[in-house]
Amino acid sequence: MFLLNTNADYRQPLDPRDAEILGIEAADAVERHLTFRENHAETPLVALPALAAELGVGSIHVKDEGHRLGLGSFKALGGAYAVIRLVLEEAARRLGRAVDVSELHSFNVREVAETMTVACATDGNHGRSVAQGAQLVGARAAIFVHAGVSDERVAAIARFGAEMIRVDGTYDDSVREAARIAEEKGWTIVSDTSWPGYERIPGLVMQGYTALVREALRAMPQPPTHVFIQAGVGGIAATVAGHMAIAFGDNRPTFTVVDPARAACLFETARAGHPVTVAHGEPTVMAMLECYEPSLVAWRILSRVADAFMTVEEDEAIAVMRRLADPAGNDPAIVVGESGGVGLAGLIRAVGNPEIQQALSLDRHSRIFLVNTEGATDPGKYEEIVGLSPAAVARKDRTGASA
Repeated sequence: MFLLNTNADYRQPLDPRDAEILGIEAADAVERHLTFRENHAETPLVALPALAAELGVGSIHVKDEGHRLGLGSFKALGGAYAVIRLVLEEAARRLGRAVDVSELHSFNVREVAETMTVACATDGNHGRSVAQGAQLVGARAAIFVHAGVSDERVAAIARFGAEMIRVDGTYDDSVREAARIAEEKGWTIVSDTSWPGYERIPGLVMQGYTALVREALRAMPQPPTHVFIQAGVGGIAATVAGHMAIAFGDNRPTFTVVDPARAACLFETARAGHPVTVAHGEPTVMAMLECYEPSLVAWRILSRVADAFMTVEEDEAIAVMRRLADPAGNDPAIVVGESGGVGLAGLIRAVGNPEIQQALSLDRHSRIFLVNTEGATDPGKYEEIVGLSPAAVARKDRTGASA
């Protein structure tokens, strides 16, 4: 399914709150914060010239977040950043003075953090980031996971010392349960989705994601003309689209949001013109995108700066995982998790459909930007789908890694 953005807010300026969250100064602050993270390194921007030629576009660049901060996904940038910001703000309140990120590991900050508990619901990746952030500063973490989260993903979160709480039902059920329990116990919810009355902290999570956009734009030989980004509740899509709208103004790239067909909450929201909850049916292999209700902040941004919305099927996501593990020509192999290559799946569907191709003005001059949002965060599942272990794929020639 495909539709162009026809919402009343389309091409209107960003809400001032969102422009502040995703603006240049905010992104500068995120990048400064990362200099105090011990295992920080910029992730690679990978050029895929053979695939670009095959698809009939000018270039394809993929920001590969598969090893971000040792957590395996872009989510490493958001949850931990929000936790650290909240701890520093609480320390400033209690100490009665400004507290800089350079004091992150000081006794005073740790003493405050040890009195705090942060909580969230997760499909896997966001919870890992929140748990890591809590461990870094000495806070407690309680992570709520729904029935569909694999034991391997649960174990990957628990290794950061988080309390793991299983919840029956879907991701959205776990979000509600986390909010209820946190209210009862006085915990701080650090969610990557937003709802009425709860926007600031999800905004901080999204702000953390701006770092990957800044890194990519510095590394690209030319600015992109087209962006395809996958969406769960919409946080990463809104961050990339919103920051690029600020950075490029009227010259921003054409932006397409890609949903799993089985969890197309943003596509259906765009079709309805207002946030909607979609029915929970058969689970999708794109587990990190299995969300049935959009983030209100993300929709407020995307309603203005996304140009199109589309869905992809299960087999298309799987085909991309295999295609990037065994690439064309001299393109490097990329380890892409079940949800990581969904933007590329959208591009492939778009260039294969003349009507979509024309609607998006895709041609041999188009410069495509994509984000591999996760590596093999469940290595067993990855090997089952691809037929090779993540390590075997990673050992393949990566000479195509490019700035």
